[in-house]
Amino acid sequence: MAVRIRLTRLGRKKKPFYRIVVADSERQRDGKFLDIVGTYDPMQNPAAISINTVKLQDWIGKGALPSTTVQSLIAKTAVSE
Repeated sequence: MAVRIRLTRLGRKKKPFYRIVVADSERQRDGKFLDIVGTYDPMQNPAAISINTVKLQDWIGKGALPSTTVQSLIAKTAVSE
Protein backbone atom coordinates (compact mmCIF):
# COMPACT_ATOMS: atom_id res chain seq x y z
CA MET A 1 0.00 0.00 0.00
CA ALA A 2 1.59 3.25 -1.17
CA VAL A 3 0.51 6.22 0.92
CA ARG A 4 0.28 9.66 -0.70
CA ILE A 5 -0.33 13.15 0.65
CA ARG A 6 -2.72 14.78 -1.81
CA LEU A 7 -5.73 17.07 -2.26
CA THR A 8 -9.36 16.10 -1.97
CA ARG A 9 -11.98 18.50 -3.35
CA LEU A 10 -14.82 20.01 -1.36
CA GLY A 11 -17.01 23.05 -1.97
CA ARG A 12 -19.60 23.65 -4.60
CA LYS A 13 -19.57 24.17 -8.32
CA LYS A 14 -17.03 26.87 -9.33
CA LYS A 15 -16.13 27.44 -5.63
CA PRO A 16 -13.45 24.85 -4.88
CA PHE A 17 -12.03 24.17 -1.42
CA TYR A 18 -9.47 21.45 -0.81
CA ARG A 19 -8.32 19.36 2.12
CA ILE A 20 -4.75 18.11 2.21
CA VAL A 21 -5.15 14.46 3.19
CA VAL A 22 -3.10 11.31 3.60
CA ALA A 23 -4.64 8.48 1.59
CA ASP A 24 -3.82 5.19 -0.08
CA SER A 25 -2.75 5.89 -3.65
CA GLU A 26 -5.27 3.33 -4.97
CA ARG A 27 -8.27 5.18 -3.50
CA GLN A 28 -10.38 7.57 -5.53
CA ARG A 29 -9.76 11.32 -5.18
CA ASP A 30 -12.65 12.04 -2.83
CA GLY A 31 -12.73 8.60 -1.19
CA LYS A 32 -11.59 7.37 2.21
CA PHE A 33 -8.48 8.89 3.70
CA LEU A 34 -6.27 8.19 6.71
CA ASP A 35 -5.72 11.69 8.13
CA ILE A 36 -6.34 15.38 7.40
CA VAL A 37 -3.08 17.35 7.32
CA GLY A 38 -4.32 20.78 6.22
CA THR A 39 -6.52 22.87 3.96
CA TYR A 40 -6.14 24.93 0.78
CA ASP A 41 -8.58 27.64 -0.32
CA PRO A 42 -7.68 29.00 -3.79
CA MET A 43 -10.67 31.37 -3.85
CA GLN A 44 -9.18 33.77 -1.30
CA ASN A 45 -6.77 36.47 -2.40
CA PRO A 46 -4.01 35.43 -1.75
CA ALA A 47 -4.82 31.73 -1.57
CA ALA A 48 -5.12 30.47 2.02
CA ILE A 49 -2.93 27.48 2.85
CA SER A 50 -3.06 25.91 6.30
CA ILE A 51 -0.83 22.92 7.11
CA ASN A 52 -0.34 21.10 10.42
CA THR A 53 3.45 20.71 10.32
CA VAL A 54 3.60 18.13 13.10
CA LYS A 55 1.23 15.76 11.29
CA LEU A 56 2.94 16.44 7.96
CA GLN A 57 6.41 15.60 9.28
CA ASP A 58 5.05 12.50 11.04
CA TRP A 59 3.51 11.12 7.83
CA ILE A 60 6.57 11.96 5.73
CA GLY A 61 8.65 10.16 8.36
CA LYS A 62 6.43 7.11 7.94
CA GLY A 63 7.08 7.12 4.18
CA ALA A 64 4.11 9.03 2.73
CA LEU A 65 4.96 10.83 -0.51
CA PRO A 66 3.40 14.23 -1.31
CA SER A 67 1.91 14.80 -4.75
CA THR A 68 3.48 17.48 -6.94
CA THR A 69 0.69 19.93 -6.13
CA VAL A 70 1.05 19.37 -2.40
CA GLN A 71 4.83 19.72 -2.72
CA SER A 72 4.37 23.17 -4.25
CA LEU A 73 1.93 24.14 -1.48
CA ILE A 74 4.44 23.00 1.15
CA ALA A 75 7.12 25.11 -0.55
CA LYS A 76 4.82 28.16 -0.52
CA THR A 77 4.25 27.84 3.22
CA ALA A 78 8.02 27.36 3.77
CA VAL A 79 7.65 24.08 5.65
CA SER A 80 10.95 22.24 5.46
CA GLU A 81 10.98 18.50 4.84
